[in-house]
Parts: sequence; structure tokens; C-alpha cells
Amino acid sequence: MATDKVERAIARFDRISETLDARGGTARDAARRERQRLNAGLGRTAGRVGISIVAVGVLTIIVGMIMPIGMFGFLAAVALAVGLAALLIAMPVRDAIAPPAVTPDLANGPMVDRFDSYLYRSRPALPAPAQAELDQISAMLPRLKETLTRVETLDSAAQDARRLMSLHLPGLIDRYANVPTAYRGVVDGEGISLNQRLTDGLAAGRAKLSEVADNLARGDVAAFETQGRFIKSRYGETDSPA
Repeated sequence: MATDKVERAIARFDRISETLDARGGTARDAARRERQRLNAGLGRTAGRVGISIVAVGVLTIIVGMIMPIGMFGFLAAVALAVGLAALLIAMPVRDAIAPPAVTPDLANGPMVDRFDSYLYRSRPALPAPAQAELDQISAMLPRLKETLTRVETLDSAAQDARRLMSLHLPGLIDRYANVPTAYRGVVDGEGISLNQRLTDGLAAGRAKLSEVADNLARGDVAAFETQGRFIKSRYGETDSPA
């Protein structure tokens, strides 16, 4: 009897460890993707800063060849370069913390990246069950991005995914964050707490995003099979020359 209890305890510990390891791996992957996005943004910002400084320098030289600018003109050029650099450095920071938004010029791939970044930054403020749902959503985003990248933004499936990533799921998380902490565990008339409603809403959104990704993938598989059958029927049965 004691041996059975020990074995059950060990099995339960193994299951918990596997769950924690899976979540930790998902969180590490999300952090890695966020670092990659930040590094790419820093590279683009550094390039823009360098171009702006060079442009100010070239403009200063041209003006100096036409008329003397003196010490005050030189200091004004330096101040202009510093101001432009500060403005360009500050702009990506505001973009990074902003929730994803549906705009006609934002492609599906960048939309997924912005949503992934939003989830990564929102995760610490959510309860553990909601964090687990966010981890599952985050884990499927690379697959969703791969399929959505090949689809037009006006595609019906893409529109469903874009609304979820830009409006519905961020709106759910933001509204939860506005509720005072003391009220989040209170059970309502239906016997459900705000924490549970948040988790259920995230689970429903995850299921829909997974459905969109699966449907798009099945469409790609069907298109490939159709192309393969066409080539086989067109060229596979051709008699070889004598």
C-alpha cells in the first residue's frame, strides 16, 4: 500500500514537472521571439539614426559652402541631429508597447508579431490559469504566422484571425486589467469568477485561432494534392518514345 502511494506521488510529480517544463519552454520561446523583434527594431532604428545624422551633416556642409554658418550654426546643426536621433529612438518604443491594431497597410505577418509581443508583455499581470492559456496561444503563433503570411489580408479566415488578435483578445485582457484586484476572484450570479471568465475567453480565442490555422493548412494540402493529381494525369501516363 505504501509503495502504491509512493508510486502515485512520483507519477503526479512527473506530470506536474512535465507541465511546468512545457510552459517554461513556451515562455522561453516567446521571450526569444521578443528579443529577436527588439533586436530587429534596434537595427532599423540605428540605421535611421545614422541616415539622419549623415543627412544633417551633408546639409550643414552644403550651407557652409554657400554662406558661413559660424559656431552658432554648427551648434544648431548638432542640436538638430541630436533631436532627430532622440525622436527616432523614441518612436519604436511607443510602437512596441501599443496593442495590435487592424490597419489596411499592416500585413498578416506583422500583425501576428505585434500580437505575440502584446501577449508576452501582458502575461505577468494575469493569473496562472490565464498565463497557461496565453502560453498555448503563443506556442501556436509561429504556425499561424506561416499560414497567414501566404494569405491576403481580405481573406475571410485572415479577417477572423486579425479581429481576434487586434480587438477581441486584447480587449478582453485590457478590460480584465481595469478590474480592481479584490474583485477578480468574486463569483458572479452564474457561479463564475472574473479569473475564470478570462481563462475561458482566452481558451475560446485559442480554439478559433487554431481552427483558422488548421483550415488554412488543409487548404494548402488540398491545393498541393490537386496540383499533384493534375501533373500525374497530364504527364504520368504518356507513352515513352520507342
